Amino acid sequence: MNENISQTLKSSETDDWLDLHIIRPMCFYFVKFFAWLGITPNAVTILSMFVGAGSSFFFVSGCFYYEGTKGLIYNLIAIALLMVADLLDCTDGQLARYTGQKSRLGRILDGVAGYTWFLPIYHVLVYRFYLHHSIEFEWLGIADTQQNAIIATIIVYIIGWVSGLLGMGAQTRIADYYYQVHLFFLKGEKGSELDDSQRQKEIYEQMPADSSWIERAFQKSYIDYTRQQEKSTPQFQRLISLLRQKYGSASNMPAEVREELHSNSLPLMKWNGLLTFNFRSAWFFLFCLLDVPVLNFLFEIIVMSLLAYYINHRHEAFCKRIADKL
Repeated sequence: MNENISQTLKSSETDDWLDLHIIRPMCFYFVKFFAWLGITPNAVTILSMFVGAGSSFFFVSGCFYYEGTKGLIYNLIAIALLMVADLLDCTDGQLARYTGQKSRLGRILDGVAGYTWFLPIYHVLVYRFYLHHSIEFEWLGIADTQQNAIIATIIVYIIGWVSGLLGMGAQTRIADYYYQVHLFFLKGEKGSELDDSQRQKEIYEQMPADSSWIERAFQKSYIDYTRQQEKSTPQFQRLISLLRQKYGSASNMPAEVREELHSNSLPLMKWNGLLTFNFRSAWFFLFCLLDVPVLNFLFEIIVMSLLAYYINHRHEAFCKRIADKL
């Protein structure tokens, strides 16, 4: 990889093959373009939110089975827009490192971008199911009546909420956290963006009275975001507390302790990467093109939740083992 591109990455260890060899090099051209125009990383993040959310307009259409060539084209446009949104979302961080414009608000916006895309998309998919559900009804042997369609849509709406909040939302939140934890093991506290809820609460309480309501709302939501990350990782919280108690700062841990933590974390990064956009979106696109997007909700709840549990279990296990030795 080009050295200039490498300097805009957090670490090659936290990106998968597709990111390292295709997406990140593509994003670097966007980085240079936006830097030339003087566009800030936060503006790029906000642009990605609008593009990603805008894709929902095209996802409402049934694909080829229901709406023929027009439906296929609409779904391909939706997929293209969501991929562009992801490219922009990757670009903002690279642009921040390239221009030295990293900010707390940028970190918060980056964490909520995916929610901004998928909140309207998931609602649209429920409406799409209401309009086009004959495949699923045929599988289940359900008569395609108006009453059954309404009942089934209500059930799908509930499944969609579970998929979004307890599925994709929880999974991407823990994946983001483990990336930052790995960077902490690799580079120390200054080399990661490992935020804690207590510090975020202090920042919120110290915000100037004339701060915009939007900034205050984002900061308040970020407190809960980090608190949920900590709640999911009790053994890591215990480990980092012990490191700070024993060495004054977690960054002062001995090299052999850091290496042991890093060597245990590194193999999990390839699995952790499956929780992020590339892998999950490939399945999402497939389900939409096959005209059964409701299966994406079940995939998120069952398959991806099992994967997230596996990663969390293994990470907590080695954190406990090392903490016990301290």
